[in-house]
Amino acid sequence: MAALAAALAFAGTAFAQAAPEPVGTADKAVFRQEQGNRISENIPAIPDALIERLNRYQNTRGADVAGWLDADCLLVATRFAETAQAHRVCQPLGMREQLTFYPEPVAGLVPSPPQAWRDGFVFAKDNGGDEFSQLYWFDAETRGSTLLTDGKRTQNTGVVLSRDGSLMAYTSTARNGTDRDIWVRDTRSGEARAVVTEGGSWEALDFSPDGRRLLVSRYVSIAESYPGEVDLDTGALTMFPVDGGKAAFDGFQYAPDGRAVYFVSDEPVDGNTEEFRTLRYHDPASGAFEILSADIPWDVSEFTVADDGRHLAFVSNEDGIGRLHLLSLPDHRPVALPELPIGLVGGLAFSPDGGRLALTLNSATSPSDAYVIDIGARELTRWTRSEVGGLDADRFVAPTLVHFPTFDTVDDGDSTDGRRMIPAFYYRPAGTPPGRKLPVVIQIHGGPESQARPGFSPTAQFLVNELGVAVLVPNVRGSAGYGKTYLGLDNAAKREDSVRDIGALLDWIAARPELDADRVGVYGGSYGGYMVLASLMHYPERICAGVDIVGISHFGTFLKNTEDYRRDLRRAEYGDERDPAMAALFDRISPLNGASRITSPLFVAQGRNDPRVPWTEAEQIVEAVRGNGQPVWYLLFSDEGHGFRKKSNADYFIAATMLFWQQHLLDE
Repeated sequence: MAALAAALAFAGTAFAQAAPEPVGTADKAVFRQEQGNRISENIPAIPDALIERLNRYQNTRGADVAGWLDADCLLVATRFAETAQAHRVCQPLGMREQLTFYPEPVAGLVPSPPQAWRDGFVFAKDNGGDEFSQLYWFDAETRGSTLLTDGKRTQNTGVVLSRDGSLMAYTSTARNGTDRDIWVRDTRSGEARAVVTEGGSWEALDFSPDGRRLLVSRYVSIAESYPGEVDLDTGALTMFPVDGGKAAFDGFQYAPDGRAVYFVSDEPVDGNTEEFRTLRYHDPASGAFEILSADIPWDVSEFTVADDGRHLAFVSNEDGIGRLHLLSLPDHRPVALPELPIGLVGGLAFSPDGGRLALTLNSATSPSDAYVIDIGARELTRWTRSEVGGLDADRFVAPTLVHFPTFDTVDDGDSTDGRRMIPAFYYRPAGTPPGRKLPVVIQIHGGPESQARPGFSPTAQFLVNELGVAVLVPNVRGSAGYGKTYLGLDNAAKREDSVRDIGALLDWIAARPELDADRVGVYGGSYGGYMVLASLMHYPERICAGVDIVGISHFGTFLKNTEDYRRDLRRAEYGDERDPAMAALFDRISPLNGASRITSPLFVAQGRNDPRVPWTEAEQIVEAVRGNGQPVWYLLFSDEGHGFRKKSNADYFIAATMLFWQQHLLDE
């Protein structure tokens, strides 16, 4: 779900509400309001006092690095109005010049390479969050934009440009609406052709320096993908051997010589299983092979090679914290870097001359901002300073990493009694009077193959600082970042084991003297929305209330109605609903069929254009839980998809959520 940005600069307009209209019989009336693209049911009017308290938190914003536009200017994505757009920054803390102006947010910004025949960038834009993204070219000289793809109900993503900018590779569903093929477009003539049509989900990774070969990969699941190479002259596709037959791969890039490659994988090494995804170097001609992050017992999440061939930068994800590393090429020796703030690191981009490295830094107490490292001088310079709504950033709360024991045992050395330990980030209000027990919100991430990390969240900060609520953000089994074994612990028939981890967290809360086990709420989006519903179903007397955003209510109906191009990808994680045994499991564990057990107050929020979790998943659980006599709050935006990316929509949703917590968790 897109980050919740925010301002209530036009609160009177954005939050205007017509008088509610009762729908249904007198004893089961649903109070429904329609305001522009927003439909709300049973949601009370948002009090002015709450709007005022939220105002500054919803006025925070960040800036994310997309690359270099030229030798001196960064391309960044940031929001100054309703949606995130492309901006240019040409000096440290300089003006952010807005380049795109659309009512829909732009994404996937890819600037032209330094040796390209034209200057500008490619970007993607969909319609109302439907994720049928079309690709556009923004020309730096004319300041005009040109549509590059068919403009139809197709998804076009994953742009890679050749070194001279003459070729653009991307993934598209244009051929049949289901398979994600790889296409290559001649940027001079405009002619495009499909170069990989093998079926399944493919992505382009990197052009060889001479532009005649293209590294590609077929994605099956987070634990399984298959890399290969396309000869663009002949069209021949050659798949690379995968040690062990099955492994995960994250990124492939040619070495400067165009023969060797760098890649991230958890392939076995010398027959030994690898838990984590390491950065590797392989030269097929000489047989040279090297693991470049062998001394880091964590996943490598990102890497990039400088155009001048002198350096490689990569990021390791160490218990949710990003660590930046720099190697010289071709000897792979570590290069000293300036000290960075503790947080998340991403958006790596070397300058055209290779002497500087741009990156995005984000922490629990600071929104994303662009920074640049001068490699030779070992100096870190801040290029953007994003707003925090006039708030005192010193009051922001950084979370503590905690681990709590769950129901099963494992020999990992982290627990004295052998019980498996689950990591979580714990945001605790400061200055709590002695003896006062804190209400708790458990925030559960989506994916499920995602990972909660300690990034900046104005919502968490509002809960902690303004409402005095403790926030716990667990990484239950099945989360990424903790090795392949942990990642697979919730697959298929083991789905509800992750819900049992939430039960273990409730036990941990009950044992903490500062936390109030009688006032616990759960909140989550997408798969996290399923986890909210499942937790309410299994622990109705231990959870006061839940907020489900674009969540799955029945895996069978979800798989039936999700977009065609996503169905097989999700079957790999959840199981195949066409298998009678799996269909029976879905019936047994899905919250829709256990809705009679959901007796706590529930708030369901959904985007009408969601291609991932269709809006019908929300409608059916709302109807079923209302059958218990529960006056479920329901919010539907007709101009949103899988999450809320427009500022006014996100503002209203968060305000309604805070009112929900006040009424059902805090008893205000």
